[in-house]
Amino acid sequence: MKFIATALLLLAGCFAEAQTYPSKPIRFMAGYPPGGGVDNVARALAEKLTPRLGQQIVVENRPGAGGALANDATAKSAPDGYTLLLGPIGTNAILQYSLPKRAYDFGRDLAAVSRIGYGTIIFVVPAGSKAQSVKDFVAMAKANPGKLTYASSGTGALIHLTGEMFRLAAGIEMTHVPYKGTTQILPDLLDGRIDLALDSAPAYLPHLKAGRVRAMAVASPKRSALMPELPTMAEAGVPGVVSQTDYALYAPAATPKDIIALLNREVNAVLQMEDFRARMASLGIEVAGGTPESLQAEYTDELAKWGKVIRDAKLKFE
Repeated sequence: MKFIATALLLLAGCFAEAQTYPSKPIRFMAGYPPGGGVDNVARALAEKLTPRLGQQIVVENRPGAGGALANDATAKSAPDGYTLLLGPIGTNAILQYSLPKRAYDFGRDLAAVSRIGYGTIIFVVPAGSKAQSVKDFVAMAKANPGKLTYASSGTGALIHLTGEMFRLAAGIEMTHVPYKGTTQILPDLLDGRIDLALDSAPAYLPHLKAGRVRAMAVASPKRSALMPELPTMAEAGVPGVVSQTDYALYAPAATPKDIIALLNREVNAVLQMEDFRARMASLGIEVAGGTPESLQAEYTDELAKWGKVIRDAKLKFE
């Protein structure tokens, strides 16, 4: 009886806490530097959620290890709804393989709150490329095994694995050229020293408009509302290439379900605001809400998808 009474008191305490939440400022942990996609989404969401929740939301940038430092800090925080993680699902699924010595397990130590949106990855070549379509590029690669190059913003990250996914799906050999970021890729792509980038769209948009590079497809599962003229990779002749940058909100595991439900409801309300949607569109992001359950299922799917790419490409991580 004593055990039952203690359990009931704990449940009552959790319920009371959820009923009064939030009663102090909230932190959004962002595992990337200021000015990038994750940081911009975090700040835009914080701005809209602050008046709805009645508490200030502060974005804390904790860059490093591909976002793993922020993941670890959030996972170790009190599960009370006052420390939340804004980050990408796909990248965090990849980190489960590429960072074997991490101190946390994403699926075990973090609880899904809400999907926020997706960014578009485009198949882009120099303006002077002889390839006029994805099929042309595949034909060129098959005629010149290993001679065509593709860029990424770092070995073992989402963009690298997207390139590997394309290589495997197309049945071709290419040479991977890793850079430290998209800003380093652009000069070589513009000058034709790199043959291909399968990369996040925003940095390329000014160069697409100026005709200095040419986009041939998107890696999204369906056509992008932001670039509807571009076919998907499946429509372009290479099915099985599906990759997106993405943004989602997570809490430490064991955060009360009432708090997660409240946060999910408020995030989804913000996603319907026209000014928020317009701001996301200016960043090349399509908003997409959902339930904690659908977000968790998506993470499970991403974990399986990228695990297969890593195995099939025979990639090794220390």
